[in-house]
Parts: sequence; structure tokens; C-alpha cells
Amino acid sequence: MFGFNDIWKFFFSFFLVLPLVTILHQLGHMFFARLFGGKVNMHIGSGKILTKIGPLHIRRLYFYDGWCEYISLSKHRKRWKLILVYLGGSLFNLAGILLLNGLILIREIEPSIFLYQYVYFSFYFIFFSLFPIWHGENPSDGMAVWNLIRNKPFDNNPTM
Repeated sequence: MFGFNDIWKFFFSFFLVLPLVTILHQLGHMFFARLFGGKVNMHIGSGKILTKIGPLHIRRLYFYDGWCEYISLSKHRKRWKLILVYLGGSLFNLAGILLLNGLILIREIEPSIFLYQYVYFSFYFIFFSLFPIWHGENPSDGMAVWNLIRNKPFDNNPTM
């Protein structure tokens, strides 16, 4: 049951934990895009841009949403590279979950509400980013991978 004493957990979750999970997810996309010679801007949040730190753009509603703006990828057009770019966010979230659980298992860190919420939101990100749907004009990561596997072109593919 959600009580008055749980309000701090709500604010902690949505204003600290969720943005950290979002950053890790977007770093996964950015890692693979840059690995293949691409240029990417990472946006955390929605609304007006508050600050830019290199390719990182932090927006006013920093706790709400996030995405990568693919400016370019390598000149070598390979489907498997694009698939890794789209799966990169979920792979990084999964790696974070496995790392934290491994550290808890070998008793390097103690379980905490932060870690519980971090893992919860990471699973949330993995599930909903891989769920194959269209978000308006943009495909989810899962839909983009599904289109690439079927060799079906779509407009919002990172440019090669």
C-alpha cells in the first residue's frame, strides 16, 4: 500500500533513478553508433534544452523520456551494425542489471531501495524499448530491429 511515508521514494525514483537508467540506455545506443564511426547527440528529457555537455543535451523535463539523434553512422552499410545500434540501449540496461545482481550475489554491495528501483526501471526500459510498435513517426528499438531483419526500409533509420 502506498502511504504518506512513501512519497520520498516516489520522488527519488522518478527524479534520480529513472534518469540514470535513461542515461545508461542512451549510452548503449551511443556506444555502438560511435563504435561504427557514427556521430550521435544524446537527449535526456523533453522540452527546452537546459544545458549541453558535448553530445549530451539535458532538457527541462530531464526525468521524462530520452533519445539519440543519429547524425551519421559509418559509410559501410551493414544491417548487423544498425541492429546493434538499436539493441545497444537494452544491452546496456541488461548489463547493468547483471552487474548489480552479481555484485549483490558476491556481497560486494548490499541490496537497497535504489538498486531495487534501478533494476525495476531497467527491466521497464528493456521491455518497452524492444516491444515492436511505432511511436508516432518513430519506431521503437524493437520495431526498428524487426524492420531491419525483414529488410523493410523505414524513414527514421539512422543515416549511413
